[in-house]
Amino acid sequence: MQRGALLDAARTLLSEGGTDALTFPALAERTGLARSSVYEYFRSRAAVVEELCEVDFPVWAAEVSAAMERAGTPEEQIEAYVRQQLALVGDRRHRAVVAISASELDAGAREKIRAAHGGLVAMIVEALDALGHQEPRLAAMLLQGIVDAAVRRIELGVAEEPEAITEAAVAMALRGVRG
Repeated sequence: MQRGALLDAARTLLSEGGTDALTFPALAERTGLARSSVYEYFRSRAAVVEELCEVDFPVWAAEVSAAMERAGTPEEQIEAYVRQQLALVGDRRHRAVVAISASELDAGAREKIRAAHGGLVAMIVEALDALGHQEPRLAAMLLQGIVDAAVRRIELGVAEEPEAITEAAVAMALRGVRG
């Protein structure tokens, strides 16, 4: 239970203040533990980040996968892939992942994030192959680039509403620059 409370506190700290806010004193304060107790669960901030990746990325990926499974055609799967990822932007887990991704991480944490993103990209390859893409893996990576750009735009809180950004990302994914 304490480990889960620490991870929950880490998500909150990351989503509220980015990686600079993720400190062992802050984790201790949020959970009511002594700072030395935090070290019993995690050896470093990087270890906290790695565990968050191990716990949160699969949940996030499962939500994207479930949305795609509910879709029928390859086009609907692509739309679900884009929409579900962008719908998760407001989720605290996602805000924590964005904060983590923007930080300087050790090689182990970076590899876990890279592998998790690779898993997301792999989900859409089959749909792109069914549409006749000659290089569906490359197309999947480019599609994820559209999603990542839309995520950053939503996270910035720019002039457009998140719904408008989502619609533009879906249109770009399905119709390219033709609009």
